[in-house]
Amino acid sequence: MTDHVVYLSNTSGLKVGITRANQIPTRWVDQGATQALPILKVKSRFLSGLVEIAIAEFLADKTNWRAMLKGDNVEIDLKEEARKLLPQIDARVYSLRLQYGFDAVEPVQHDIVNIRYPVTEYPTKITSLNFDKDPVVTGVLQGIKGQYLIFDTGVINIRKFTSYEVTAEY
Repeated sequence: MTDHVVYLSNTSGLKVGITRANQIPTRWVDQGATQALPILKVKSRFLSGLVEIAIAEFLADKTNWRAMLKGDNVEIDLKEEARKLLPQIDARVYSLRLQYGFDAVEPVQHDIVNIRYPVTEYPTKITSLNFDKDPVVTGVLQGIKGQYLIFDTGVINIRKFTSYEVTAEY
């Protein structure tokens, strides 16, 4: 029951997402977004999900992680995308405001956040590495984007292996 933000981001292309208000910009970095723009503030996680579902009729709500790891995306005018999108969900938002209060869903004015990642070289072919299949991962670290470590031998979603004990050598 805390404030959430509905946002547009550029991860593997234009997508909609939701996060707790206090998770900005952490959530965007975590998912590998190169751009993000909050568009609505909502009073709860439940309401943010309802708004996201409405927007997902027009935009993706998932990141294509393979495409995200192939490099930085072409810049998108997120403000223009929001300007075109919001009228399409106006009736749904109005209905939520009538039901839950006029402060339940509110537009926000915000600047586009641009995010750059420390990557020296993006992979042309994505090979997924997995400690469960091969406990020894070797390679030269070429960058970090979102939850992924990018090696010259493949990529590994490091969040997937949070509780694992690892040793790194160079």
